[in-house]
Amino acid sequence: MNRNFRSDLPIYTQLVGQMEQDIASGAMPPGARLPSVRDLAAELGVNPNTVQRALQELERAGLIYTQRTSGRFVTEDTAAIARCKQALGESQIKEFLAAMTLLGYRRQDIIALLREEKEEES
Repeated sequence: MNRNFRSDLPIYTQLVGQMEQDIASGAMPPGARLPSVRDLAAELGVNPNTVQRALQELERAGLIYTQRTSGRFVTEDTAAIARCKQALGESQIKEFLAAMTLLGYRRQDIIALLREEKEEES
């Protein structure tokens, strides 16, 4: 997991985002056991309360669950993971479009650039 935290966002929010990305991309597969709060906090160099808050947010979102004596696990609900992936993708597209608009591109210009890039990859 990324240890480079930005100063403009709370660390727990950044942890949630990083873990959502890991779950959506499959880096943390369905059913995977998460490290304990203390272990994760030590690995990331953050306060355990920060990790706990991030994990609570992920649990509320349905991306992880807790088994009383076994720990926390990534959900096996593939629909929840797909919804997370879709939301992350839409967010990335909106950010990209906003940045391109600031550069002065119109939508048709952006589409043309994307087509050119796709042809170059092929």
